[in-house]
Amino acid sequence: MGISTEAQQFAQFLESVRAKASTPGLDLAVVRDIVDTHASASTEPEGVTYADADADGVPVLWVIPEGADPDKALLHFHFGGSVAASISSDRKAAGHIAKAAGARSLVVGFRLAPEHPHPAQIDDAETAYPAQIDDAETAYRWLLAQGYEPRNIGSTGHSIGGTLAVALPLRLLAKGEAAPGAIVSISPWTDLTISNPKVDENEELDKMLSRNILEQFRAAWLQDPGVDFTDPNISIVNADLTGLPPTALHYGEYEALAGEGAGFGRRLADFKILSEVRPLPEGQHSFILGAGRMPEVDRAIEQMGQWLRRHLGS
Repeated sequence: MGISTEAQQFAQFLESVRAKASTPGLDLAVVRDIVDTHASASTEPEGVTYADADADGVPVLWVIPEGADPDKALLHFHFGGSVAASISSDRKAAGHIAKAAGARSLVVGFRLAPEHPHPAQIDDAETAYPAQIDDAETAYRWLLAQGYEPRNIGSTGHSIGGTLAVALPLRLLAKGEAAPGAIVSISPWTDLTISNPKVDENEELDKMLSRNILEQFRAAWLQDPGVDFTDPNISIVNADLTGLPPTALHYGEYEALAGEGAGFGRRLADFKILSEVRPLPEGQHSFILGAGRMPEVDRAIEQMGQWLRRHLGS
């Protein structure tokens, strides 16, 4: 059947942004500004308002659809390999997902690398987690303090944000604490060894990521030469998924991380986690950035919303 004209245009847009951001000699601040222009790929979701907040030191943005269930909230994590992107880059896409779920969404502005890499010294289990997961947990606990029950909170995100959407519940479960009620993980980076064959097989198809870009992200995030890339606190494909909440996994078939998406889907099945795995035919990495413009993406977001409506509060 092929993909829509809008999807083809989205792929071209991603390629143009990648070319600009890859210009040699650019300052990191300039690269981050360029990456934030991904937000223009999405339409402004109708009937959604926004409010800045501070979640105990972590900057966050409330995304509030008209008629949203006041008892339910999503905790949303943006893309960018832990190096780039921001609340601004995900604001509209998060709004579309929030509308589909009928719930507010709290977009988290977690700390970025290389300024905040994985801890150089790992003395115990607590410090083995990256700063980005610390910020995710802080925002989650802030939500609890606002009166939201864990079962009414959904953990959502894409790319490195899709990783955090899973890593946060895993961290809470390891502490014996209540995890969010459901997960929607989109295009997650699940294996920091960058060894899946699809990384190279999809080199020409993925218009956002490449092996070189993934290696740059990894070098910025995991600066300690003693870090083991297979560490389950980093590569969630190796984590013990026992007790993970109902999880919807979405990824694009054309993305460099497509093999990781498929592999993580198998891990969910191995651990008998209530889950659904939805590869988007010819889909790009972080395809939700095209929300409101691409029929394929809008259908996928509707599926995400239905998943969250079914499982939050249950």
